[in-house]
Amino acid sequence: MKKTKKTLTKQAPVRANTIKVINCSDGVCSWTIYVYWFIILFFIAATFYIIGRSQEFLNPSNRNIVIAEETLVQSNDSFNTAKEKIVAGDIDGAIVALNEAIDVDANTNVYALRGEVYMQMGDYEKALNDFDSAIEKDGMNAIAFYDRYLLNTRLENYDAALNDINNALAAQSMKPSDVLTMRDLYAKRGQLNLWLKNWQGAIADYTNSLARAEGTVAPSVYAERAEAYTAMGRYEDAINDYTSAVRVISEQIQASPTQEMREAQSSNAMSYFEKSAALNLQLGNIDSAKNDLESALAIAIALNDTESVDRIQNLVNGLN
Repeated sequence: MKKTKKTLTKQAPVRANTIKVINCSDGVCSWTIYVYWFIILFFIAATFYIIGRSQEFLNPSNRNIVIAEETLVQSNDSFNTAKEKIVAGDIDGAIVALNEAIDVDANTNVYALRGEVYMQMGDYEKALNDFDSAIEKDGMNAIAFYDRYLLNTRLENYDAALNDINNALAAQSMKPSDVLTMRDLYAKRGQLNLWLKNWQGAIADYTNSLARAEGTVAPSVYAERAEAYTAMGRYEDAINDYTSAVRVISEQIQASPTQEMREAQSSNAMSYFEKSAALNLQLGNIDSAKNDLESALAIAIALNDTESVDRIQNLVNGLN
């Protein structure tokens, strides 16, 4: 029988030093592991960063939102700082803060507030420029129009002021501001029409102001409408309005926060009684005129206003 020849594969001998055992006794092993972990974590973090950046560039609006939010926060910080400085009487500091706010975000409210500060400082040119800028930014901002109305009345630019208060009313009706009310805006336009001797326009505006539900009725609205009625010869209507003005003062005076304000309101009431007395005399209502003067006299005595006491006492004596 023929023997089959076997082919044997020669295997390489196993060397004893193929596997090295690392000696960790000197701290090298621990340090090496930390290096490996650092490299792994680095690549994981880099991967997530790249994914995140790719999503950001895929949606650019995300970047705009983040930038806008940061800008808004910075602008609001400076804007709020400016308001705090205004309350504290630090006008120069307020201007600095508002300049910073405009550098970050030149919006309507910042320009309007800086314009108000400039107007308070008497720098009317800069104030006007800021109000113009505020309106250019937002043509439906009632506050900006109202501020410019106030400035134009100071400058006696009454036609421009009338245009601004009209725009303020229109803007407030379309885009209401929490700072203003339609009641007050109508009253302001009524006052301007009174100065312009537009008696019918003034009466209409004061009537609209009194008809509004929001805000608080100002006794001056009744008193100023009485002036328009007086100019038109409507004395009875004027007397009724002076009576209403005194009634409102009597209702509101106890809520006045300071003695100075209460005295000012009392002084106004005294004046309204005197004006009502004069109108009653025009109508031949002697008793009513005397009652008005005696009420005015009582207020003058309470205020310790000796000059008014003497004047009114003489008027009462004349009627007697």
